[in-house]
Amino acid sequence: MKPRILVMSGSSRSGSLNTRLAHVAAHAITQAGGEVVWIDLAQYPMPLYNGDEEIAHGIPPSAQALREQFISCQGLLLACPEYNASITPLLKNTLDWMSRSYTDAHGVTHEGLAPYRGKVAALVSASGGNLGGLRGLTHVRAVLQAFQVLVLSEQLAVSQATQHLTEDRQQLITDTRLQTTLSTIAQKLVSTCQRLA
Repeated sequence: MKPRILVMSGSSRSGSLNTRLAHVAAHAITQAGGEVVWIDLAQYPMPLYNGDEEIAHGIPPSAQALREQFISCQGLLLACPEYNASITPLLKNTLDWMSRSYTDAHGVTHEGLAPYRGKVAALVSASGGNLGGLRGLTHVRAVLQAFQVLVLSEQLAVSQATQHLTEDRQQLITDTRLQTTLSTIAQKLVSTCQRLA
């Protein structure tokens, strides 16, 4: 049975380099034998997390819906833009909202870390700069590990990404070394999910 891998970019910006990278990663996962669940965060809007908002209005329906998508998958591949050497506000806010426990209208309690527990994740990033978003990946890794996600040691940071990413959604990376690295990460993610199933 093919492992289901959720693929998501931490940016909702039109023309995002990381969204382009996420598309080529999705193709690599399919080639490696995984089933891709594509997530566009623009379709899951959430207010900025704060405790008062949660008490007054509960968990946003979009967070609940995204939690169910996470729960249905064995693995995650996140393409993570870097903002000021760290994680993007959009991605951090999304991960935070989904980590909250809540009781639904039927009285069923949903445990906060359920979307994350038992998951395997791979991280990639792209940037027009020289570091390729590498500094942000360190923070994303720390957040996911705090949520009990097994994060693969292999990762990819594509520097000078405007030179390597095109509009094509399958072979976006023009550098064969980078493409090989991404394919290797996809294969490792799929095989690890299969072994842990």
